[in-house]
Amino acid sequence: MASELLAESLSLLLYTIVAAVLTAGGLAAEYASVQHLGSGEAAVALWLAVLGGVMLYAGVYGIGYQKVFASVRSS
Repeated sequence: MASELLAESLSLLLYTIVAAVLTAGGLAAEYASVQHLGSGEAAVALWLAVLGGVMLYAGVYGIGYQKVFASVRSS
């Protein structure tokens, strides 16, 4: 029983860390996108905006909501 609890806790911790890293990376990419747009580099800004959006989606919804929140809710 204790080993199952430990395995579940470690996987929840890992998912939480990955979700936080993806979300922070997405926010950083979005911020860099705004900075590049302000300096006139529209192509780089668009690329960073798309990359940031994908990272935010994966971090907040894909892992954060579907994995972490679902695991906490079912416990």
